[in-house]
Amino acid sequence: MGRAVVQLTLFGLLLALAASQPNKDDWDIYSFHINSTVIGRYATTVITSRVANRIEESKEIEFHVQIPKNAFISKFRMFIDGQVYDGVVKTKEQAQQQYTQAVSRGESAGIVSSVGRTMEEFKTSVTVAAHKKVTFELTYEELLKRTRGKYELQIHTRPMQPVKDFKVDVYIYEKAGISFIDVKGGLSTKALANAITKTHADNKAWVYFYPTVDQQKTCDSCGEQGMNGDLVIVYDVNRDTGLGDIKTSDGYFVHHFAPSSLPRIPKNIVFIIDQSGSMSGRKMEQTRIALVHILNDLAGDDFFGVISFDSQIFHWKRELVQATSVNLEEAKEFARNIMERGATDINAAVLEGARMLNAHPREGSASILILLTDGDPTSGVTNFEIIQSNVRRAIAGKFPLYCLGFGFDVKFEFLEKMSLENNGVARRIYEDSDADVQLKGFYEEVATPLLTDVTMIYLGGTNLTQTNFSQYYNGSEIVVAGEIMDNDIETFSPQVVAISSSRTLTFSTTNTSVEPSTGSVAVGLLQRVWAYLTVKQLLEKELLLSGAEKEKVKKEVLEKSLKYSFVTPLTSMVVTKPEGEKTQVLHKPKEGEAQQLYRGFGRLNYAMGGSSQFSGHSARVLVPSYASTPTHHKVTRVIGAAPPPSRVSHQTPSILFTRFAHQTLFS
Repeated sequence: MGRAVVQLTLFGLLLALAASQPNKDDWDIYSFHINSTVIGRYATTVITSRVANRIEESKEIEFHVQIPKNAFISKFRMFIDGQVYDGVVKTKEQAQQQYTQAVSRGESAGIVSSVGRTMEEFKTSVTVAAHKKVTFELTYEELLKRTRGKYELQIHTRPMQPVKDFKVDVYIYEKAGISFIDVKGGLSTKALANAITKTHADNKAWVYFYPTVDQQKTCDSCGEQGMNGDLVIVYDVNRDTGLGDIKTSDGYFVHHFAPSSLPRIPKNIVFIIDQSGSMSGRKMEQTRIALVHILNDLAGDDFFGVISFDSQIFHWKRELVQATSVNLEEAKEFARNIMERGATDINAAVLEGARMLNAHPREGSASILILLTDGDPTSGVTNFEIIQSNVRRAIAGKFPLYCLGFGFDVKFEFLEKMSLENNGVARRIYEDSDADVQLKGFYEEVATPLLTDVTMIYLGGTNLTQTNFSQYYNGSEIVVAGEIMDNDIETFSPQVVAISSSRTLTFSTTNTSVEPSTGSVAVGLLQRVWAYLTVKQLLEKELLLSGAEKEKVKKEVLEKSLKYSFVTPLTSMVVTKPEGEKTQVLHKPKEGEAQQLYRGFGRLNYAMGGSSQFSGHSARVLVPSYASTPTHHKVTRVIGAAPPPSRVSHQTPSILFTRFAHQTLFS
């Protein structure tokens, strides 16, 4: 492993934050604004923090916020003493050179790190002269995903102290009209009720959140360090049974397709449950609880199967059976008695689930395969590529495979590839007290198929994002974006062909024409939505490829990320600082990267002379990739007492602790 930047959080996030809270006598956040504009489900959020150094000497001042994992940072700037310092998105290679130089000088590097289920952390700092001010401004963008009948705009507020001028402004415009809007989250409480204003008028909505200083100290998620919680704006738009919402502007289009009032399609579903030894304890208990609830929700015309596996396969029934009350009760009894033991033969289990579905062809139905596992394949076929190839042949594009990865020991990238290759998705289930709720929540997303074999057709369209979808579920939405050839709206003709039960449906603009969204969409917005979707889908595609094809897709991702200034897993943002200040390079981590890399921390801490008592506590780790491993090893101290040099193992990689980590670890 090459040099590493390790950011540790001991005893959980809150204690770590407490250790890094600003001294109010040193510097003061006198203004904190979050402004989010949502147009056509595309959210652009700007966080602006204004901070003053109140003391007689220069002071390092920190900007520390959380953003949605699904978002791309697109702009960052600092205003200091009349000067503007911009972050610039570069390729990983270009940014890495500056990053390596900063590390070799003993400087901490900025990061965008993984901090939870839905949020990532953005952190940077700058030295500000005595009695001077700095303004931090961060912009990020995301396409809101419709899940279970609603969109959610999540805004995390943690300014680290009560702020006199604190404002959250949200504006939503939806061409189709807004059917409902609500405000939820940890900050939507009785104590803060009069700080929230919500206005809804046809196709526009406004939400304002203006808590007073006293409210920021006394609410449930508040204290002397101010607020620390989420504001979640939940809404949906008006639906019809037709083609959906199509916006066109500046030669681009975005199509949101989510027809309502369609009959549900009966489903054939097989649940494949990992019962290996690593599932022991709460994982298995929560899985049993969730499975019983899920079985309760099956409809009478559904057919289903349940198998559990370790190094062997255990059938409830060898073939699918109808979801009658008698069968459901027997299956629930089987689920309650699943016991953890043995190794993990994922290959055999998934192939058996596929066999059961293939043996039960039923016209007018939709088949679904769901795998839940928490570990690596350790029995039978263990080679990832062979397993993926076997599963691909067995499923043969006939139905989707959804992989649920329980915890952070699971090889999530392997599950992700296997799902994407078979028209499904992978989802991480977090080891929390609500894991059973997470499992049920995922099932609800796919519980009601409405259409299968969905094909989106755009005559006069080019450079399209994904246009073929195996299934469309109630409460979800299909989004396609592209360019309009020669910007000729007259010849642009969208159409959707899909199967509903046993008949083919066609959604088209037979009686109406697509009108340009003049005045309702900001210039260039639809192009950015297209770029966002394109980059997201190319990153998924890149995961499945190898060799020259993989490099070609990576090149395309890089080109678009640089053109549209997106911080993606293939790019970084270099934060320019005033002369003499340390350069910071901001990286976006892959899903679960921080938690997976943490697994070795107990051994690492011991090698550095630390106590093994820390090995059971949570940590956040970000290790950027390096081309080679350095031949010399040292631990660079920022503050605090260094561990004795004699206790540092020769095998310990070069580690730079940030100031935040040292303060927590050695104080």
